[in-house]
Amino acid sequence: MASVPSLASSVNQRVADALASALPEAGAADPLLRRSDRADFQANGILALAKKAKANPRELATTVVEAIPTGDLIREIEVSGPGFLNITITDRAILETLAARALDDRLGVPLAENAGTTVIDYAQPNVAKEMHVGHLRSAVIGAAMVEILEFTGEKVVRRHHIGDWGTQFGMLIQYLLEHPHELDHKSDAEVSGEEAMSNLNRLYKASRVLFDSDEEFKTRARARVVDLQAGEPETLALWQRFVDESKIYFYSVFHKLDMDIQDPDVVGESGYNDMLVETCELLEKSGVAVRSNGALCVFFDDVKGPDGNPTPLIVQKSDGGFGYAATDLSAIRDRVGGLNATTLLYVVDARQSLHFRMVFETARRAGWLNDEVKAVQLAFGTVLGKDGKPFKTREGETVRLVDLLDEAVERATAVVREKAEKVGLTEDEIVENGRYVGIGAVKYADLSTSAARDYKFDLDQMVSLNGDTSVYLQYAYARIRSILRKAGDRSPAAHPELELAPAERALGLHLDQFGELLAEAAADHAPHKVAAYLYQLSSLFTTFYTECPVIKPEPELVVGENRLFLCDLTARTLSKGMSLLGIRTPEKL
Repeated sequence: MASVPSLASSVNQRVADALASALPEAGAADPLLRRSDRADFQANGILALAKKAKANPRELATTVVEAIPTGDLIREIEVSGPGFLNITITDRAILETLAARALDDRLGVPLAENAGTTVIDYAQPNVAKEMHVGHLRSAVIGAAMVEILEFTGEKVVRRHHIGDWGTQFGMLIQYLLEHPHELDHKSDAEVSGEEAMSNLNRLYKASRVLFDSDEEFKTRARARVVDLQAGEPETLALWQRFVDESKIYFYSVFHKLDMDIQDPDVVGESGYNDMLVETCELLEKSGVAVRSNGALCVFFDDVKGPDGNPTPLIVQKSDGGFGYAATDLSAIRDRVGGLNATTLLYVVDARQSLHFRMVFETARRAGWLNDEVKAVQLAFGTVLGKDGKPFKTREGETVRLVDLLDEAVERATAVVREKAEKVGLTEDEIVENGRYVGIGAVKYADLSTSAARDYKFDLDQMVSLNGDTSVYLQYAYARIRSILRKAGDRSPAAHPELELAPAERALGLHLDQFGELLAEAAADHAPHKVAAYLYQLSSLFTTFYTECPVIKPEPELVVGENRLFLCDLTARTLSKGMSLLGIRTPEKL
């Protein structure tokens, strides 16, 4: 594996060295380099330096320019305005850098120097409850962050903090005890997710009706909660049946989402039960939490209720029961102490931001989080319908996630089928590509929006071939693969001696930014930046393909080979970037 320094970092180094020799007293100075529409790059750092050194910025800029060698990397450099530097690099430098990237499986992207261990808490469905559209974002955003961070060299531990504990289990377990065959399977064959969920749904509804109408059943159900919390073996065995049945269903949904979830990664609320008492003792002994009206509470100066009184984080209720805070704080202790995490990343709905702010602050006061170990909430907005209101069915019900995914695949398969004959797809390929395009469309619509924002779920738009959609990117990839097949015996090869057309330069410069973009997306926990980069890459490729003939009319040999090289590197970058978002790139579409 060979990491390849980007053109931007090489130019940055040249300018920084020249700044240091022109103004030695300034020490290491940042040239503030960025892409520019006036040249390839613009350096804006001289203005601030000149101000600090009480020098004339334009004169300083001229001195710096004289100290920068040109020819190999930098073609020309000019002073503009009050002291900006406009820098154009050589075509040779672009092609040589891209050729070095092409030799490496990782496209020359370096591993992060300060990689640590991130525990990502994402995709948290509830046992015995159906997954709905609200569960989509946590799963999709979390899975993308896992891939992006792992690619940059971070050690990632996945955690699915499923809702598998609480008072509702008293009602469910008691009902199952009195109706022992409710979760039985129709046959010994493998059970489908649909069958598992319909069993759970039926049992949930029946037990709820009984709980609400029969006082004696309600009393028995409440006593059963006490048995569950005390770890009574028969009760625990029945509880385990609900968890196992729910997992059959969860895994079937995650499989539809083309997500890989392993059993050891699923550590639900129950996984921290043995730590709850100790967590409370540690908080109380250290004075971080105090008793208030019998409950164990943590108070904050800036968190007040509508009446102006402080609203505490309740770790233990006055009746001795534990709330979410106790579990979340125990999970932090486990992840930091047991898993040696340096970052805890929670992919959780923005509506829970206050809860997590209080939990993180409590953990900091207790010393479980500090400057070396940080916790971050990657908060996401709501999925809206086309009308801009929270997404519901016509009957006003929450939309089932399975229905939504099935419809996306159905729509996408129709789109794939329209073009199938032209590219010679078999029926099996149509079905497979329909799945990849449909699921890709749902993921991309989510990931191309900044997580914090709400987004509209519009399937017509998502499976459209035009605009910022995954189908547009998948078609760009498939089209390049088709071009490479049609090239026959001509093979891709970089020719650094060639002069590049504007569209070739624009594409080449963008290809070179892939590594820097990934580092930024990883640091900011922002998968939408990867989506934006890939969309721009596809757009630049479309312009390049329109303006620079690759196959017809056939360019002269070296030009053709060089253009095929740009095609090939674009396809590889698209494929790698899409896979980091959890989206497949079919070879033919």
